[in-house]
Amino acid sequence: MEEVYDFLKKSETYFLATVDGDRSRVRPFGTADIFENRLYIQTGRVKSVYRQMKANPKIEICAMANGKWMRVEAVAVEDDRLEARQHMLDAWPSLKSMYAADDGNSTVFYLKDAMATVYSFTEDPREITF
Repeated sequence: MEEVYDFLKKSETYFLATVDGDRSRVRPFGTADIFENRLYIQTGRVKSVYRQMKANPKIEICAMANGKWMRVEAVAVEDDRLEARQHMLDAWPSLKSMYAADDGNSTVFYLKDAMATVYSFTEDPREITF
């Protein structure tokens, strides 16, 4: 999990895919945090991505860094605890201009049953589960 977190941080921007009815949706994300030995992402409850993850929590993340790319398949589980939201905001101070831990909008999801695959043009794919 630490390796996946480090990869996402190095990539700076990763892409999160969700399902919206019978269509796929992909958008750029940037936040990742480790809290209580789980990998978290953050969004707002007013966004369509939130509604999509609540309706179908199976997500995929794709990131690229240092000539390699990573795909992460996981189940997104919302953690509604104030402590989890605050930890994310403390890890990403730039979010504090848009969110507060107790604003009723900011929310975090941890990745459950996750499998990451690291790819490159010069090495065999490598899997990481957490």
